[in-house]
Amino acid sequence: MTKILRVTSSIKGPNSVTTKLTDHIVEKLGGDVTTRDTTTIPLIDGTWIGAAYTPAEDRSDEQKETLALSDTLINEIRAADVLVIGAPVYNFGVTAPLKAWLDQICRVGESFRYTEAGPEGLLGPKRVIVAYASGGVPQGSAYDLASAYLKQVLAFIGITDVSFVTAEGVSVDEAAALARAEAQIADLAA
Repeated sequence: MTKILRVTSSIKGPNSVTTKLTDHIVEKLGGDVTTRDTTTIPLIDGTWIGAAYTPAEDRSDEQKETLALSDTLINEIRAADVLVIGAPVYNFGVTAPLKAWLDQICRVGESFRYTEAGPEGLLGPKRVIVAYASGGVPQGSAYDLASAYLKQVLAFIGITDVSFVTAEGVSVDEAAALARAEAQIADLAA
């Protein structure tokens, strides 16, 4: 059975367009679903960085505790075959909760490593479907800082099979934006 990690990141909760779209995507795909709500994930800080860059065998109990959530989030990705990420666009970019999740999962020695040839991602291959919703920022446009950023960060950790379901122009005509996104979901291969 396909294992799906569903990542939600809207502060609107169940009323969010991307939350509704991720519901429909995981329903279309079928499988065993784990949902990660990123709205409660803390920001990384200097203590976190210090713990992450301390070799595992040298970490104090406090440092291990500091990285416990990061370990859990990375293991959720490892266990998944498919990631379905809800990515509403706020002020041209990803939400702060989604950024917090991305920061927690980008960890040297765990999700990537440095080599003489440059960084190497350790979490691929995985399939990712991003539910992208914006009030008026077309996905892939010069104003869209979210989708290119997501693709870059996911590639950094080794995940390059990324596609988008888009609900653009929600503030202009929400019903039409949702209808276009639903048509894209209907065309997804399970």
